[in-house]
Amino acid sequence: MRVLTTKQIRKVEALCFERYSTEAELMLKAGTACANSIVARYGDALKNAEVSVLCGAGKNAGDGFVIARLLFAFGAKAKIVLCAGEPTIAEPLMYFNEAVSSRVPVVSYADEHTVCDFVVDCMFGIGFHGEARAPFDRIFRALADSSAEIISVDTPSGTDSATGEACENCVKADFTVAISTLKMAHILPPANAYCGDIQTVNIGIPEDCYEDEYINTITEEDVRASFKPIDKNANKGTFGHQLNICGSYNMFGAAVISAKAAVRSGAGLVKLMLPKSAYPLAAAHLTQPIFRPSAENDCGTFSDAAIRDFDAERDWADSIVLGCGIGKNDDTAFLCEYVARNAKCPLIIDADGINCLGERINIIKDIKVPTVLTPHPGEMARLISKTPAEIQQDRLNVAKTFARENHVVLVLKGANTIVTDGKSVFVNMTGNPAMAMGGTGDMLSGMLGAFVAQGLTALDAAKAAVYIHGLCGDEAAKRFSLRGTAVCDMTELLGTLMSITE
Repeated sequence: MRVLTTKQIRKVEALCFERYSTEAELMLKAGTACANSIVARYGDALKNAEVSVLCGAGKNAGDGFVIARLLFAFGAKAKIVLCAGEPTIAEPLMYFNEAVSSRVPVVSYADEHTVCDFVVDCMFGIGFHGEARAPFDRIFRALADSSAEIISVDTPSGTDSATGEACENCVKADFTVAISTLKMAHILPPANAYCGDIQTVNIGIPEDCYEDEYINTITEEDVRASFKPIDKNANKGTFGHQLNICGSYNMFGAAVISAKAAVRSGAGLVKLMLPKSAYPLAAAHLTQPIFRPSAENDCGTFSDAAIRDFDAERDWADSIVLGCGIGKNDDTAFLCEYVARNAKCPLIIDADGINCLGERINIIKDIKVPTVLTPHPGEMARLISKTPAEIQQDRLNVAKTFARENHVVLVLKGANTIVTDGKSVFVNMTGNPAMAMGGTGDMLSGMLGAFVAQGLTALDAAKAAVYIHGLCGDEAAKRFSLRGTAVCDMTELLGTLMSITE
């Protein structure tokens, strides 16, 4: 699914007006699609319910006038609430008059109009930026105190659809109906936190109006298309050999999680290379992987002599996962650099692998094999000498620029994880806050390695891994809770959810 900037969607609409329809026709289609979406979601709860449709002075109000008329006809006690006077733009005025002719009540805004069952927010849509001026600052504050179910049309008022910024007291929707496509406000923080559940409605803009290259969300169809059908005569070699260079005495759990995820993701053989002292700890939790206990230092992490173990395995491997729980010191940094320079198969670098190479950033440019980096915002900040806050404020550009300049696939983790090869950009919409805990990144890395070992490109593997990883989080949160989900719950569900690849 496409994600457009404000400028891009306005260009698309302009092409539609030029080639296919009038602005009034498209406004009617948008309002009708939004009303149908609202009715489909809330059904009979709308009948006889008090519904305030808050309309501003722009074209988003035209959608609101259509919605108010249709909800009124459905049986809701819907009324148009004018927040900035009667419309003066031709198209919204036409639909305002139609609503009035249909006996929809019209009132001027007062704070009591937010004391109702439902509020439909048609104040701004994609036209907002900056801070709210009077009277909207007062309206936004009143909505923040309202107990009504809030439905925003296109984007919640107070969010910037181009940048994802949000003003003070931004409208916090329970449900957002996105018109035609997603916008940046739906995927970028902080605005994405104000959207609630999001549904995109098709208003019939023809495909040839979408001329530019856009950011896209990752879909189940994308994931399924990345995997080849399973050969009836397949054997363990068919599904690849995965080498995980992970773990330490103090963080053996990271190695366990990554290896379990690799097995559940379909890798034919998983070999876990880890420090000798961590071997009995990890072996107590794993039965399927092969072990390669390796040289270690006094800290219980890999020593520089571990490169001999890697040398013995590198021709065997079809993918390498490097870094989960290995710790950061001179020895592990030496090992990471050696693996990066000498790997013969695709490389997934996570966690301490990223931290170890962060001070040797130019090494990443020199890696000769397809490479995926999976930083969270803190690790990304260390890679490019910025703060996590700066990363979060410009996630898309930071990710795309780094991937392009370093010739890697970058997975910038967090809510709405970004996947990019520096040219194409994809945003993941699965997942939830239950996944905000230690170990979920180790699971993702194991999955990524398994998909690459099975023959997926680095970009396709990253897209598939973050999507299915998020599904595991969503399903685990349903079965347990947002606060009570553990990584082991997610890995247990992974095998079942891999069915979407078949």
